[in-house]
Amino acid sequence: MSGAPHTWFGSITEKSTVRVDASTGVDTMPAESLADLLSDGSGEDAAAEAAGAGEPGHESQFFFRQARRSVNRGGSAFARLYRAFLGARAALGWALVVTQLIAGWLGALGPHWTIALCGLYAVQAAVLWLWPPLQKGVSAQTMARVSSPQWWSSIGLDLIAFGVLHAFDQGGTVNYGALLVLPVLMAGVLTPRALALATAAAAALLMLGVAGWSVLTGAEVGLRMTQAGLVGSGFFVITLLASELASRLAKEERAARGSMEFARQQAELNRLVIDEMQEGVLVVDRRGRVRAANPAASALLAGGERGPLRRSAPFQLRGVNAWEPLVMAVEQSFAQGGWPEAGRDVGLQFDGGLQRSLRLRMRFTRRRESDTSEDLCVLFVEDNRQVQARMQHDKLAAMGRVSAGIAHEIRNPLAAIDQANALLCEDVLDPRGQQLTRMVAANVQRLKRIVDDVLEVAPGAASTAIPVDAALLVSETCLDWARTNQLAPGPSDPLSCTVPLQALVVGFDPEHLRRVLVNLLDNALRHAELGPSCVEVTLALEPELPRDPQRWACLRVFNVGAPIPSDVEQHLFEPFFSTRSRGSGLGLYICRELCQRYEASITYQRREAAGRAGNEFSLRLRVIAGGSGVGVGAGTRTLFD
Repeated sequence: MSGAPHTWFGSITEKSTVRVDASTGVDTMPAESLADLLSDGSGEDAAAEAAGAGEPGHESQFFFRQARRSVNRGGSAFARLYRAFLGARAALGWALVVTQLIAGWLGALGPHWTIALCGLYAVQAAVLWLWPPLQKGVSAQTMARVSSPQWWSSIGLDLIAFGVLHAFDQGGTVNYGALLVLPVLMAGVLTPRALALATAAAAALLMLGVAGWSVLTGAEVGLRMTQAGLVGSGFFVITLLASELASRLAKEERAARGSMEFARQQAELNRLVIDEMQEGVLVVDRRGRVRAANPAASALLAGGERGPLRRSAPFQLRGVNAWEPLVMAVEQSFAQGGWPEAGRDVGLQFDGGLQRSLRLRMRFTRRRESDTSEDLCVLFVEDNRQVQARMQHDKLAAMGRVSAGIAHEIRNPLAAIDQANALLCEDVLDPRGQQLTRMVAANVQRLKRIVDDVLEVAPGAASTAIPVDAALLVSETCLDWARTNQLAPGPSDPLSCTVPLQALVVGFDPEHLRRVLVNLLDNALRHAELGPSCVEVTLALEPELPRDPQRWACLRVFNVGAPIPSDVEQHLFEPFFSTRSRGSGLGLYICRELCQRYEASITYQRREAAGRAGNEFSLRLRVIAGGSGVGVGAGTRTLFD
């Protein structure tokens, strides 16, 4: 690396590992790797080093943390080395002053100018070390030029001061020539190799010049010249070794910085991936403290995206009644040292009657015999409804394709039956025959509606989202639906509709959104316990989330009634599943399929509102940017109340 300035520090990057605990047979992983994965890397390094001492791979983890602190700490490695040499100069300068005073006290006081020179050198070295403004502008580039003030204020001044002391030390009380090692070593580490060798050559020539002058004044030629030659040769050896070590360390520093940048990018990528996971991830210790949690896990534990129990990690699981089953599961897993590979179900009961069934899968960090209190448990939490939805997704997709094909094949013969029945109806005159033809016509129309429903949600059907004023559409649809079902407005009206005062524009097809709402209203009224406001429709803009620039509107259809049985709930959105003998079982399935086309979602939950328990279906609609004048807490209007 000749002719180029260099800086240095070394590092070994840490690698995440996953191991299998022989005693439990479950996956394990280092706590440090997991903490780096789920956090911003600003954990308590000292505690982690102490806890991980003596473990396999601890050295690499230690160096990774040291390198991380070195990178994050202000200033470069070159600046820190430069300050170290300045500190050594200051210490050496005051050591020279103390040496002169001790020599005078012992009766071997040198010339007064020597004491003055040592004092001036000590003051200059101390001021340069302790006053940061004097170090401003120091870099590998400035130290690479012999004309720079930084070079002369340190290396150049040392050569002159120590050379003068050595040259005029006629009495030989102190060997000042050895002090030239400091500027030689400093040049070897902080300057390019060519300049470092030139500094060593200047120091060697100074030693030879002083030795030659001594020979001229009567000193023994062999002894003086031999000593000067050996010391000068040592200067070159020190320079070459220091320069070589500095070059190697400079390469290690560049490699370490590249590895650290890659590790940071990888950690950021992992964090983004985990944050976007639909499956919740929690890191919990033995004391029930959640060290890290992604947004999906926080929403599941809070009972919703903006639930009252939503908290940011770290937080304590204990002390919250709704989380007690989860705490018991974590304690059981730590006590047993394992957890079923397929996971177990845990039910949470939130305030307001909201219930949530979660599937828990757990993994553990490797065991530490010396400190088991730092064992961590990684919980993968998922709503059982999502688990079941994934299991059925492929089946439903295949069923949709098959149903669409069958519907196409049925449409033609169905039209022929309808036409033949119409012709037959013209020829049949007796009442019994006319009744039969009317039955055929009614069932043909019913089959046509089923075929149209199947083709409506067939895979590949084109759908384009257009701006829709959801507030206006919901209010108009509710009015039309109330008239159709002969619900007279008044205090005893079973329908209550609350919408924003201002426009709330979402991306959806108006007819599809109206169809979804009508389906939900029909189901709500059919299964409601009739009474005033037993069916409630609410449209509101959701609060803005810090990590989600997209705004969402929530359309809720709530009905007061008995809970849906669990064996029915898991099939709610399946096609052709119905609890009614004459139901097609396509209503909720069509609602879900239409929502997915427009990046919306539909969910079901059991909840309690105003002291009344019931069932609620929620639509999450995408708000078009700039299309809504409604803010959080904006006014609303209520219909049929």
